[in-house]
Amino acid sequence: MARIAVIGAGMGALAAAARLAVAGHRVTVYERTETYGGAVRRFERDGFSFDTGPGLLPLPAVWRDLFVKTGKEPLEECVELLQVDPSARHVFADGSAVSLPNASRAGVVAALEEALGAGAGQRWGDFLVRAREAWDRTRRPLLEEPLWPNWPVLAGREPYPSVPHKRLLRTRRAGTLAEVGAWELRDTRLAALLESHALAYGLDPRTAPASAAVLPYMEHAFGLWYVRGGMRELARAVHERCLARRVAFRFGAEVVRVLEKDGRAAGVELAGGTVVEADFVVAPGTLRGAGTGVPPRGDGEPAPQRGRPGRLTVLLALRGGRPAGAAHRTVVHTDDREGELESLFGAAPGVPSRPTVTVLRPDDPALVPDAGHEAVVLRCVVPAGAEVSAGDTETVVAVAERAVPGLRDRLLWAEVRTPADVAQETGAEGGGVPAPALAAAEGRLLHPANPTALAGLFTVGGWAHPGGGLPHAGMSGALVSGLIVEGPEFRGSQ
Repeated sequence: MARIAVIGAGMGALAAAARLAVAGHRVTVYERTETYGGAVRRFERDGFSFDTGPGLLPLPAVWRDLFVKTGKEPLEECVELLQVDPSARHVFADGSAVSLPNASRAGVVAALEEALGAGAGQRWGDFLVRAREAWDRTRRPLLEEPLWPNWPVLAGREPYPSVPHKRLLRTRRAGTLAEVGAWELRDTRLAALLESHALAYGLDPRTAPASAAVLPYMEHAFGLWYVRGGMRELARAVHERCLARRVAFRFGAEVVRVLEKDGRAAGVELAGGTVVEADFVVAPGTLRGAGTGVPPRGDGEPAPQRGRPGRLTVLLALRGGRPAGAAHRTVVHTDDREGELESLFGAAPGVPSRPTVTVLRPDDPALVPDAGHEAVVLRCVVPAGAEVSAGDTETVVAVAERAVPGLRDRLLWAEVRTPADVAQETGAEGGGVPAPALAAAEGRLLHPANPTALAGLFTVGGWAHPGGGLPHAGMSGALVSGLIVEGPEFRGSQ
């Protein structure tokens, strides 16, 4: 039985802790804040409750696997999972709109055909077939296995089977997501639909590899789910599973340094000087850097991502109940794509003046004081560390009114969450949001391997392999626990 110190109580760390405890190890989690869940948090006021982190759950199979492997009670006995239908309503710049059925390729094709015109649905359906091929080629090496020692193969290999396109007397194939939209979808609305999946993770579609096609494919193939009571309920259930497996938690305990002895991790030092010995240490990728004892980069591994965009979140308490039939999620697309991308990724980044805004309207009585009120969450991508003004918030609310008519007339109060709040809660530089690992792009969207250059020290969570997103956090925990329990020969689930 090994002593294992886990730094931070984010979702990836909790997943690793539960699995390691079941394997017979003595696990203690040290969390500098007073609660668990990392970015998966809740804000409550006046009987209203809001998710301040992820609002929906893709690929719930990852968390189902955790609960199967760590106890008798399956996930569905610990939380209530609801499939969201439609998966999203999209409102485009020209005023057209479409509601997309959840996890139904045929339904999505039919909906796009009816809303956007003949051929639109078929082109999107053909794209999803190609995206599935990219998914099949990358699923194991990018999500289910430790990062390959020869990871540059993934960095240079584009798994998306682009369609040949004649341009200026030359035959070319799309290498970026923007080129897939322009050359294969051939409709600005379909391109906006495609690019919105990358933009949600702070990826510039003009430079994101074509392999980012797996992001919309995951949603269409496996569906989107909501946890009754809010996504914070998933964090609660995982935390309780850890407690049931006798994982110990120390909240308000900030780890300032990983200790080294004889060339391997030997424990952690807490703020105030307390030293805790351990045989293995599991740390968040955000802890890498000088003075922490976590190597910033191992020899030959991908460089840690820096300066990733963050999210501006506006929580709205509204008078008046949620209308019957309202979509859980609506994406209101910008009418100034180039301006938005330049604001986010240009030489002088700032909050876009006309951003793409995601509107979340859960049909959940647990989130409101009574049936005469509604809790709404607005989100848009902003540069990491961005200074957010009252005018920026008003812009986001005004855009959201295209999805929720009369929104401002119903407003009781608003709470604004900036990247600085995310940085405070998670330790992520500038409050940036990590992107999932993606192939190609010269390895820019791969994450450092879970084993580090220091023996016995592993990194977990969104800033380590396989990257950001709730499913990826769960996979990260599974990989780290496998590497500790089975050793470096561990190759992931079969």
